[in-house]
Amino acid sequence: MVIDVVLPSLNEAAALPWVLRRMPPGFRPIVVDNGSTDQTVEVARAHGAEVVREPRRGFGAACEAGLRAATADVVAFCDADGSLDPALLSRVTGPVVAGQADLVLGRRRATEWRAWPVHARLGNAALAWSVRRRAGVEVRDIGPMRAAGREALLGLALKDRRFGYPLEMVVRAAAAGWRLREVDVAYRPRAGGRSKVTGSVRGTLRAVHDMRRVLGRNADAP
Repeated sequence: MVIDVVLPSLNEAAALPWVLRRMPPGFRPIVVDNGSTDQTVEVARAHGAEVVREPRRGFGAACEAGLRAATADVVAFCDADGSLDPALLSRVTGPVVAGQADLVLGRRRATEWRAWPVHARLGNAALAWSVRRRAGVEVRDIGPMRAAGREALLGLALKDRRFGYPLEMVVRAAAAGWRLREVDVAYRPRAGGRSKVTGSVRGTLRAVHDMRRVLGRNADAP
């Protein structure tokens, strides 16, 4: 069984070689270039990945473009910056493939303090608490590594094209009665540079703002 892996990417040429070498057999990487100015596209192709270009800037725009380009029955999502190890993807996709869950989220466990700064942890914890309270689903992390069935994901008709996309997926899946599960995954310092979200207070606040906007918009989902 082939599983497609969507890798939203913006200037990730330094990290992609490690990420793509760690892709397990049976997992097909789809690198979605979101307007990179480095060698992201060339590096991705050199390492055997399918490349999709999404000129509209935004994490959600890149994820959605990758989802629509995928053809496998099960689709996974993973950051392309080296903070998440693709070798752990089978842990996330396994319950979906086995029919035991509809959406599986990788709950991040930092390997060292600099992998997940305090401001980012606090923002994530606040969002997860809001989801538990509003959606009634027991999640502890709104992390980027996740897996679900492709057709079911398309059926959620996700609208956010910014950083709210991952949270909207959880909220709408919960409203639709999906079986959600979390599994632990290691969270490492990214490969070079600074994370666009956790790397600064400003980036974290921007992501939190997007996600809170999604919560408000989906308060009465489905």
